[in-house]
Amino acid sequence: MISKRAAAFGAVIIILVTAFFSSFLTFEVGKYLDIQSGDRFIVKREVYELLKKYELLEQIRQVIERDYIEEIDLDEQLIGAIRGMTDALDDPYTSYFTPEEYKEFITQTQGSYAGIGLWVNVDEEDNRIYVIKAFKDSPADKAGIHQGDKIVKVEDTDVDGSKLEMAVNMMRGEPGTTVNITILRGEELINVTLERAIIEIPDLEYRMIEQDIGYIWLYQFNEKSPKHFKEAIDDLNSQGMKALILDLRGNPGGLLDACTEIADMLLPEGLIVYSENRHKKREEYYSKKEQLGVPLAVLVNEHSASASEVLSGAIQDYGVGTIIGKTTYGKGLVQGLRGPFSDGSALKITISKYYTPKGRDIHGKGIVPDIEVDISQEAIDYMTENPNDDLPIEFDDQLLKAIEVMKEKLQ
Repeated sequence: MISKRAAAFGAVIIILVTAFFSSFLTFEVGKYLDIQSGDRFIVKREVYELLKKYELLEQIRQVIERDYIEEIDLDEQLIGAIRGMTDALDDPYTSYFTPEEYKEFITQTQGSYAGIGLWVNVDEEDNRIYVIKAFKDSPADKAGIHQGDKIVKVEDTDVDGSKLEMAVNMMRGEPGTTVNITILRGEELINVTLERAIIEIPDLEYRMIEQDIGYIWLYQFNEKSPKHFKEAIDDLNSQGMKALILDLRGNPGGLLDACTEIADMLLPEGLIVYSENRHKKREEYYSKKEQLGVPLAVLVNEHSASASEVLSGAIQDYGVGTIIGKTTYGKGLVQGLRGPFSDGSALKITISKYYTPKGRDIHGKGIVPDIEVDISQEAIDYMTENPNDDLPIEFDDQLLKAIEVMKEKLQ
């Protein structure tokens, strides 16, 4: 019901249906009310229009509750409605976490989680979720799942690249519980039942690969990665390292703070990366004066994404390292965590874009290497026959090129 007096001030009077707000929406009434009189409230017109939209949602809910053949779970209905909103964004990186999922997500960024031990990403050619690596001795590894397998179903839900976060969340869970997944290997569909366990996520490995060339393979950027990276650098220096090869191939990204801490060890003083939201507000990240001070090569491929591209892009912009391999994935989007909300749930939402120090837009373009090197057919054949083994150096043309470049720098 519209009040003539309120309308004169661009506002309307509506009757709030208590059951609607108390049972279905957490509605912070105090933010939006201008005047209250008995059971009537004066609110701004835009708020009224918003409430009218939600009225349809409540009407549908009431029909389902009244007429559906089985009893409904109101909490599940609410979660479904929220996920409907995030799905409508058509953004695989924006997702809603239930309280349990949020706890598991936070745990994973700290270097461990409960799940099956798969490192996955999206194949941009067929939009399938593919396995980068099964962590050693994990449930997935013991079940024979290996690099290149495509995950097409989790439980009874078909999944593809647009449902990456959903698939990952479904594969996580309490240790000791089971999950059924279907993988596509070549033309064969394979159903596997796995028992979840606590997975300790390795974030890097390192070694000297030549007398004076150090090698660090960084799997991802988690909370512990900067500390482990610094320890690796110190150990390699103690072994006489005079050049470094940093391998970011297959690294899907991770925590931006971890990325910028590692970048700070490699770059001169200056801008590492900046992000910009839809309102053109910028957030900038800077490095200090100290830097590695030895020749650097960085290996990337089409599966190097997000924070990997931030790091390799900054190294390329400053000219302090040679980028070798294939053009990277092109995920230049920043996700922010919102919450936890009143029930402990949270939202991971895309909030801005990354840009390199020189202002290059990473998203959809990737980082083009300074030296492009393909993986040979011989290497592909080896990986097909030995899916869970690391590729020997003699088959790895990209790594061999990096060694060659570093030797030239040291002459």
